[in-house]
Amino acid sequence: MIRFENVSVTYDGAAEPTVRGVDLDVPEGELVLLVGPSGVGKSTVLGAVGGLVPHFTGGTLSGRVTVAGRDTRTHKPRELADVVGTVGQDPLSHFVTDTVEDELAYGMESLGLPADVMRRRVEETLDLLGLAGLRGRPIATLSGGQQQRVAIGSVLTPHPKVLVLDEPTSALDPAAAEEVLAVVQRLVHDLGTTVLMAEHRLERVVQYADRIALLPGPGAPPVVGTPAEVMAVSPVYPPVVGLGRLAGWSPLPLTVRDARRRAGGLRESLEARRRDTERPAPRPGGAGARPAEQPGEGARGGRRGGPPAPARPAAPAAARPGRRLFRRAPAAAAPAPGPVAEVDGLAVRRAQVQALRRVDLTLAGGETVALMGRNGAGKSTLLGALVGLVRPTAGSVLTGGAVPHRTAPRELVRRVGLVPQEPRDLLYADTVAAECAAADRDAGAGPGTCRALVAELLPGVADATHPRDLSEGQRLALALAVVLAARPPLLLLDEPTRGLDYAAKARLVAILRGLAAEGHTIVLATHDVELAAELADRVVLLAEGEVIADGPTAEVVVSSPSFAPQVTKILAPQEWLTVSQVREVLA
Repeated sequence: MIRFENVSVTYDGAAEPTVRGVDLDVPEGELVLLVGPSGVGKSTVLGAVGGLVPHFTGGTLSGRVTVAGRDTRTHKPRELADVVGTVGQDPLSHFVTDTVEDELAYGMESLGLPADVMRRRVEETLDLLGLAGLRGRPIATLSGGQQQRVAIGSVLTPHPKVLVLDEPTSALDPAAAEEVLAVVQRLVHDLGTTVLMAEHRLERVVQYADRIALLPGPGAPPVVGTPAEVMAVSPVYPPVVGLGRLAGWSPLPLTVRDARRRAGGLRESLEARRRDTERPAPRPGGAGARPAEQPGEGARGGRRGGPPAPARPAAPAAARPGRRLFRRAPAAAAPAPGPVAEVDGLAVRRAQVQALRRVDLTLAGGETVALMGRNGAGKSTLLGALVGLVRPTAGSVLTGGAVPHRTAPRELVRRVGLVPQEPRDLLYADTVAAECAAADRDAGAGPGTCRALVAELLPGVADATHPRDLSEGQRLALALAVVLAARPPLLLLDEPTRGLDYAAKARLVAILRGLAAEGHTIVLATHDVELAAELADRVVLLAEGEVIADGPTAEVVVSSPSFAPQVTKILAPQEWLTVSQVREVLA
């Protein structure tokens, strides 16, 4: 159905091809997962299927790409629209109408299909995707999962044989992601649709793939095989595979269920290490000493009689307080004697939607808090209130002792910084170097402060690169560096790992750990349960605008079937959160 024959793509002005020597066959009715680090050309490969590369993006494509027998070099995207449907990373950028039903019909209208055919296909698609109850709803009022299903539906109504998905779950909560992936599975198994999908959150999708195509590095040819074969050699892999590698399991497990079946011996080893840790140390007279309290017990949710709450692994060298992350910047912010931010009885109403209800929250210096909850729970609204973008309907917000929405921006930027879901909202210069220079001036920081952070988060990105030429994850990292240049005591991040691969996420975690160690308070609104397990000291769960849980990470996520990380599910009832914690104990 899809065939790449020795395909290379070189963009205008680039010294080397973005992708080189790609040979790949995707048969009809198969789901192929495209994986690899950020910036290796996954979006370029996806764009070549629908003709967007090179007809829309420019550049030179050598080799041949055919879809259902049509050569994409001689067929423009419009001429492939009845064969290929493409859904990008941001569904909102694809919508051209206001309501669900109109959006589903738009693609067919562009192709000039008869009205009776359009009506029938709209009804079929509404039923297929579970959207019948939303047909008249404005798209802007839908949750993220609902919008993603509408985006998929809008490209399904022309009845394409191929569906191309670029990170379809990147902005979705776990339940919404399962909804979308269930739809994709139904299309593959029931309708024989061919799916080529790129996704960084492999813990969500790897078990659904028939095959995986790994792009190991920029310009490197793909490695293609079954999920187990590719995961054994891939530089990017989900926690379940990481735990399997650590334990020496073969073949590697791809699902929590498979891993749990093999984890008995690992649980026994961890339990034995726990007993050794709790064994009384001998006193000089031979009498046993009373066991010391386990590190983090209580504060990290450890329980007497159960496994100790695992200590967090030491921060990587790049994040340790001894190494400065900023050059020629003011001294690090010490933890404030009082709260960094206080929210008291906060309520926010937007149009007819009650976004927040009676929210109480206190943020202390140096802590890292994860805001979690389904799409539409109010996480972004709460961040907006903390940074002054949202005016409270009732209650109060204090950030660094100031009322955010009444504080001048130049003053507020030194108290709180926000990295939004759409990093392009913060980027307006023509090059990375110009963006960093402007950030240093605005923040009053020394020259090179922002650029040093970019080097930490995005090694290898040239100064002359235009921000629009960066991948989604690279733009997010640049926006984070821009905000961090001011070194605000309170740092807010809205979906910070969207578009980041595991290596980039690890670099982000290192940076954030270093900031927390220096006294900065970090609040993350995230659907990434693995990030919360790795980084957060505390988790706040929101639902329908209300706080429904607030406590140490281990206490909150271990008891949640939706927000528990993979390692927790595999090793339950023991309370482990990450592969790194298990590795540290077994070392």
